Amino acid sequence: MKPNYFISKDKSLLNVEAIQEFIANSYWGNNRTIKDVKTTIEHSYCFGIYTTDNEQIGFARVVTDYIYFGYFMDVIILDKFQGQGYGKKLVAFMLEDPIIKNLKTLALKTKDAHKMYERYGFNKIGDSALWMSFDKQILE
Repeated sequence: MKPNYFISKDKSLLNVEAIQEFIANSYWGNNRTIKDVKTTIEHSYCFGIYTTDNEQIGFARVVTDYIYFGYFMDVIILDKFQGQGYGKKLVAFMLEDPIIKNLKTLALKTKDAHKMYERYGFNKIGDSALWMSFDKQILE
């Protein structure tokens, strides 16, 4: 059976207005403007998840040096698509991306999705209520 979605790194497909509206109203979004969102997209490694009709389902970006470290940011699923497993599909896809897969350390902050990220190998950092990381590099 053909999936009812696809994931792309093509930034030209992103519905910046829908992404900005969601982020601006999130607990972490601080009323981000369209200009702010466009700038963050321009300077990040981005992923969009879409319906087969190119409707934006979700978005995520990674701030990275492309070798050692990646910071997962703005991982979102638009309201009407939440609760359908798209967030898990997006994160799983990101973790299999050749660039992300080769990074030594991944980090993120979340207030309410710890359990989802734990299934992918992320762990809480110290006593922080927000920070999580996934370290693939063994420290000697």
